[in-house]
Amino acid sequence: MPGEVPPDAIAQVRWLRTPEGTAALARAAALLAEGTDLLTGLTRLRAEVGAGRAGAAWELARLRDRARPVFGADADVLFLTADTLEQAGRPALAARRAARLLADGTDSAADLGCAAGTDTVALARAGARVLAVDRDPLARELTAANAAALGVDDDVWVVAGDVVDLVDAARGGEVAGCAAAVLDPARRAGGRRRLDPDRWSPPWPTVAALLDRVPRAVVKVAPGLDHARVPAGVEAEWVSTGGSIVEALLWGRGVSAVWRRATVVRDGAAHELTAGADPGPAPAGPVRGWLHEPDPAVIRSGLVSLVAADLGATLVDPTIAYLTSDTVAGPPWVSSYRVDEVLPFNLKKLRALLRARDVGRVVVKKRGSAIEPETLARQLRGPGAGTATVVVTRVAGVPTALVCDVS
Repeated sequence: MPGEVPPDAIAQVRWLRTPEGTAALARAAALLAEGTDLLTGLTRLRAEVGAGRAGAAWELARLRDRARPVFGADADVLFLTADTLEQAGRPALAARRAARLLADGTDSAADLGCAAGTDTVALARAGARVLAVDRDPLARELTAANAAALGVDDDVWVVAGDVVDLVDAARGGEVAGCAAAVLDPARRAGGRRRLDPDRWSPPWPTVAALLDRVPRAVVKVAPGLDHARVPAGVEAEWVSTGGSIVEALLWGRGVSAVWRRATVVRDGAAHELTAGADPGPAPAGPVRGWLHEPDPAVIRSGLVSLVAADLGATLVDPTIAYLTSDTVAGPPWVSSYRVDEVLPFNLKKLRALLRARDVGRVVVKKRGSAIEPETLARQLRGPGAGTATVVVTRVAGVPTALVCDVS
């Protein structure tokens, strides 16, 4: 909200863009690179650039350092706040979204709620003229600064506006005069997640209206969104990297190609699993020689049964997303574990079995169980030289421990 912007925040961003601010940022970055602690670094910066400027330079240099593993060279020129860095998506995924949104030759797009402008930049780099909209003046300042810093400002117009009003006024497949749109509703308030989509900003009715009125739209949503919320004809996609879901997307009817999509990004490549309709559940069966843990994107998209059919696998329990088969399976859809022992879950018997197998260190995984993996791992630790993965779950409704990959 505009009233929540610190009174000097915009002035600080503008100063940081000046030659003096750029020099102060370079000095702060050098101090950070040397491992200088906060107190010493700020003391030196205050002596060089003044007490009123040192904090802003140090904070932005620190945020750029945090952003570098994800944003690469772009991080060295980005203008960020702690909140916008946390909110910003990964550049490679933003580029992927922009390319898909504009694949039909659409050349104008609205970034509705532009925050620091990372989606704005991705859309402009993909060839669109971009209208970046936000009611927060600091967000507009950051977006303008980042568009200029990354050389796309000739194709970006940053304006004040209320997303709810703009979507209400959308007509003819366009919003704010643009043929495509990206919307990332704020799903946090006061540092806490808002799980109810009706409490997002903008709220769910605006999300649904955008998807209904603008065919070439994509909305970022919470990964845990109830499937029943997804409008008919709208594709839902879950994207994971490193074993964690990093974004969930709803694609408007002009872009939708399937019912659900799971995308797993590994080593820079995006692997996609799709279904045109609900494939239904996978069958359940007894535990066999290998246990397979589907990627979270596969689970959330409801496509576990497709993976099961491909692997000749069955579920260990109708309500648990672990698969089992006679053969090992490789990525990207699952992680596989060789099953060495299967026993009803009992701490004493499990500990005794591990001692007998000379296992001293274990990694505990769980699904469908109330146990705390870290606590159980400590309880199972012993003097043995071997290692194992212990999976605590339900098998045909019975609490069970699977001892895997003993070595």
